[in-house]
Amino acid sequence: MRERKPQPMTPAFPAAESRALGAIPRLRKRRNRADPWRRALVAQSRLAVDDLIWPVFVREGNDMAEPVASMPGVERLSIDRLPDAVGAAAELGIPAVALFPLTPRERKSPGGEESWNPENLMNRAIRAIKSAVPGIGVICDVALDPYTTHGHDGIMVGEEIANDPTLDALVRQALSEAEAGVDIVAPSDMMDGRIGRIRDALDAAGHERVGILAYSAKYASAFYGPFRDAIGSKGALVGDKRTYQMDPANSDEALREIALDLGEGADMVMVKPGMPYLDIVRRVKDAFGVPTFAYQVSGEYAMIMGAAERGWIDAEKAMMEALLAFKRAGADGILTYAAPVVARRLKGG
Repeated sequence: MRERKPQPMTPAFPAAESRALGAIPRLRKRRNRADPWRRALVAQSRLAVDDLIWPVFVREGNDMAEPVASMPGVERLSIDRLPDAVGAAAELGIPAVALFPLTPRERKSPGGEESWNPENLMNRAIRAIKSAVPGIGVICDVALDPYTTHGHDGIMVGEEIANDPTLDALVRQALSEAEAGVDIVAPSDMMDGRIGRIRDALDAAGHERVGILAYSAKYASAFYGPFRDAIGSKGALVGDKRTYQMDPANSDEALREIALDLGEGADMVMVKPGMPYLDIVRRVKDAFGVPTFAYQVSGEYAMIMGAAERGWIDAEKAMMEALLAFKRAGADGILTYAAPVVARRLKGG
């Protein structure tokens, strides 16, 4: 039998790109980069204003806009300042804000009971925004860390964060926010089983239209420091959160968490932090095809802004590039403290 000659492999690139050195290339990739309009025509990923969610810190007081030292350009606003700030965001086309409270120290407790007080800072802020700017979405965390003296997202029993007793508190918090008029609750605590418990409680209380954005893949990250400064939990935190937030070494576990939360009734899912976990965003979007959000957390934001203050990078260009990476990875929406600045940039072309 005649021996068959080995067949040449199919070239990995078109013939025009594999010509001998020195030949004039027929395919010049630079042609599609030559002009702004051509680059726009062939762009695969786009960042739009309606991709943005603006996290806003709220504090007690009147006529207050208190800078957060570790987050350049970010302020804690008193409730009377919210309508103007949120109204301006709505005029830019930003579809939603996410609220985070600086709870006064005297209202914190080991059990976080202030989290479900109908007149707490968060609930008053929800009502103020929905009254003044009814067209914008309001998202609120469901977690105990802004309300506990120990700074954890759950109730401590001895040295441990007790999962099941925490669920009772989270349900009460979610119901309190729903009664205040929140559009979406965002459980960020990472307790097992909390999505199902919250969904059942909301539906039973007639709040079936309130959505759930689950922080399903929330990692025990070093990038949260400035946020904890902003809500006043950093100095109070006892130990760390590695017994309930995810290990940065794991990715398969994120898919299991997403599957569990979707099965329990989550409408949208979150990966947090964002930039260091873009591989997780991509895997989640490919695996489930559900609305997938990412959070450009305080440490990511502060690194860009801090470096820009020192003249090391261009803040605006770096921010736009970072947020575009979220879209390229598959995120449907992005929580970013730069939302108003970015929206103005996008509106201005």
